[in-house]
Amino acid sequence: MNNFIFPFTAIVGQEHMKLSLILNAIDPRIGGVLVKGERGTAKSTAARALADLLPVQSVVSGCQFGCDPSDPLNYCDDCAEQYKNHTPDSEYRATPFINLPVSATEDRIVGTLDFEKALQDGYKHFEPGLFAKVNRGILYVDEVNLLDDHIVDTLLDAAAMGINHVEREGISFTHPARFIMIGTMNPEEGDLRPQLLDRFAHSVEIRGEKDPVKRVEIMNRTIAFEQDPAAFRKRFESQQKELGTRIINAKKLLPEVCFSDADLYAIAELTTSFHVEGHRADIVILKTSKALAAFENRTYITPYDISRSAELTLPHRIISGHGSDNSISPEEIGRKAAEILENIPENALNDQGLSEDDDKKKLLS
Repeated sequence: MNNFIFPFTAIVGQEHMKLSLILNAIDPRIGGVLVKGERGTAKSTAARALADLLPVQSVVSGCQFGCDPSDPLNYCDDCAEQYKNHTPDSEYRATPFINLPVSATEDRIVGTLDFEKALQDGYKHFEPGLFAKVNRGILYVDEVNLLDDHIVDTLLDAAAMGINHVEREGISFTHPARFIMIGTMNPEEGDLRPQLLDRFAHSVEIRGEKDPVKRVEIMNRTIAFEQDPAAFRKRFESQQKELGTRIINAKKLLPEVCFSDADLYAIAELTTSFHVEGHRADIVILKTSKALAAFENRTYITPYDISRSAELTLPHRIISGHGSDNSISPEEIGRKAAEILENIPENALNDQGLSEDDDKKKLLS
């Protein structure tokens, strides 16, 4: 089946989208990405290609939720009960990729509890939903703006908490639901409510390439892939392996990436300068900066990481006199962010009563 998946490294352009997907793969706790753009701009292609790029996973043998054998603190209820006193057997699987249909109901997504069977048999009967299948994988939601708001709320809640909890008539079941949520939408078909929009960590807007040379390259690669997918994938095999290895190494390095009080102040100064409401953006920029540093094989973040992270985090959060809009491009955000960060006085920490400590801090898990 892999032969039918277009290689991630063969996608032409769309650099912001590709970077956001890579950073979310390094740290799924960043919170996913909303991709806005016209049709035919490789949105779904990139999402599927990312899943194909990621390594196989070790899972508890027979677990329908794909629990990680090395992470007992995040076992589902069944695994927690069954493996109290011994280590489970494991097996391997590909990174899950689940495409959420627009018509999906809440029960189809979260799963259901059979209350009557529980009463008859004396134990829980849980029918898994899509959250069970997508655990530790990628949830792709096309036309997310056409879903009912309560469905979007349910998706974002699970993505933020990393668990799915279902309760009925006093009977409950909990299982891990850690996934990268990729939502796509065409703005011409309506937008998301601001409250939901803000809960996506990143937002990128993509358009068709304007450069004729790049458009020709897109056509050539598409035709070559359609004619001989295996040969085309072979052409990009080394690039795929290199990027896959970088992501694996970055995930390992991520816990060692540190930050200072000065970094935190810089992020706060940046979001304040852009008049960003709330504190979610600050936290997302910090997490994104750490992932970017790890991707660049560094254990510390820099102003470059912060300004680049702002390009992904702030486009859908900047408030103008007419409410939230996307009138400021990521490139403009990056340039302005670089200016703001460059002009922060060296003694800013002392002026604010903060400790200027050279010791680096690790972000708490």
